[in-house]
Amino acid sequence: MKTLIKSATVVDPKSKHHLKKRDLLLEKGRIVKIAAKIEEDDHKVISHKNLHVSAGWVDMRANFQDPGNEHKEDLDSGMKAAAKGGFTNVVLMPSTEPAVSHKAQIEYLLNKSQNNVVRILPTGTLSQDGRGENLSEMYDMFRSGAVAFTDDKRSINRTEMMSRGLDYARNFNGLVMSFPFDNGVNPGGLMNEGEMSVSLGMRGIPALAEELRLKRDIELLRYHGGRMHVSLVSTEKSVEIIRLAKKEGLEITAGICAHQLYFTDKDLAIFDTRLKVLPPFRTSTDVKALVKGLADGTIDVICSDHSPEDVESKKREFEHAAYGISSIETTFATALTSLEKKLDLEKSIAALTDRPRKILGLDPVIIEEGQAVDLTLFDPESSVTLNASDLKSKSKNSPLLGIPLKGKVVGVIRGKTSSWN
Repeated sequence: MKTLIKSATVVDPKSKHHLKKRDLLLEKGRIVKIAAKIEEDDHKVISHKNLHVSAGWVDMRANFQDPGNEHKEDLDSGMKAAAKGGFTNVVLMPSTEPAVSHKAQIEYLLNKSQNNVVRILPTGTLSQDGRGENLSEMYDMFRSGAVAFTDDKRSINRTEMMSRGLDYARNFNGLVMSFPFDNGVNPGGLMNEGEMSVSLGMRGIPALAEELRLKRDIELLRYHGGRMHVSLVSTEKSVEIIRLAKKEGLEITAGICAHQLYFTDKDLAIFDTRLKVLPPFRTSTDVKALVKGLADGTIDVICSDHSPEDVESKKREFEHAAYGISSIETTFATALTSLEKKLDLEKSIAALTDRPRKILGLDPVIIEEGQAVDLTLFDPESSVTLNASDLKSKSKNSPLLGIPLKGKVVGVIRGKTSSWN
C-alpha cells in the first residue's frame, strides 16, 4: 500500500520544495510523487495539524547498554525510544559490557538491528576494551561497519594512546571521537565548579578539566592530521577553542547534547540525582556560548547523549549516583524549547540531519521524487509533556518528565518501515 503524507511543510534546503507545503506519495521505500495536492485513493494517509517533514534525524551519541546491561536498555527498547524521539539513525557508543572492541561485536549490533526503522551506526573503542592501554582492532571494525572510534566517557588519559589512535585512523580516513575530560583536575567532582558548588558544598568539576583535554587533543590533531569529532562540549572557552581550530582549517567538528541547553548548575539546588550528568551543567553564560556556537557553525550537531540507568543507580546519595539522563525521546523538544527565538528552525534541523550525515560520511537525504525514504515528521509548535509511562525506554531517569516542552514528533519512516506516535 502507498503512503500519502498530506500538507507537510518540507524542511530541506537541498530540495526545490524547501519551506513549501506539499503532499508526498511514498511507495516501496521511495518518494514517487511530490505535489501541492495529491488525490487520496486507497493510500494510507498521514495528516497532522502544522505537519513538517525533514530528512530523518541522526543522533550522534547514545548508549543502549546492549550487551551487558540489558535491564537498563536493550537494542529493541533503545530503537523504539529512538523512533519515538524522531531518530532514524543512531550512533551507539561502545561502552557496553564487554566493550565493543572487535569486528564480531560490530557485526552483532548491525545484524541484531536489521530491518528496523532505526538504523544502528556502531562505534568501536579506540583502545582495546576501552582501557586506554593498547589500540583496538580499529581497521577491522571499520571494515565491518564501525563509523567512528571512541572510548566514550572514559576519556583517554595517556597522550601516547590518543596520538597513536589519531595517527592510525588517518590511514583509512577513520573518525576519532574525543570526549574532553581530564579527571586529574580536581578528582571526585560532582557538578560545575563555581558559586553553586560552593553554596551547595559539593566538590566541583572545573571548566579547565574540559578545556585542558580539548587543547591537548587539538594539538595532536594538528600534529597528525586526520578527523576528530568532539562529541560533547559544555563551556564558553571550549566553544572558542574549537572556533579557532576550525578557522585554522583543522578537520574538527563538535556536538552538544540538548539538555545542556536547557539546564544550568543552578538547577542542582534541589540535589536531584537525575541532573547528575557529565559534562556537568554549566552556567547561563556557557549556555549562551553554546547557542552562539550553534548559530555560527562552530558547534555542528545536537545529540541526545542518551544514558539509561536503573532506579538503583540513580535514586541514591548524589555522590554515589550514576551520571546520565534517559533523553533520546525528549531531545528534539528540549532543543527546540531551549532555542526558541535564539536559533531558527532550519538551523536546528540541520544540526540533526545534514551536519551529522556529513561528519559520518553518510549519503545525503534529499526530499525529491525518486529519492529513498528516510524521513522524520514533526510539529514544531505543539506542546508535549511526557510522563514515565509514555517512554519506550526501559529507563525513566529523566528530569524532563512532566515538563511541557515545545515540539512534537509525529513519526518516522525509513525504507519500507515506519513508526508513529
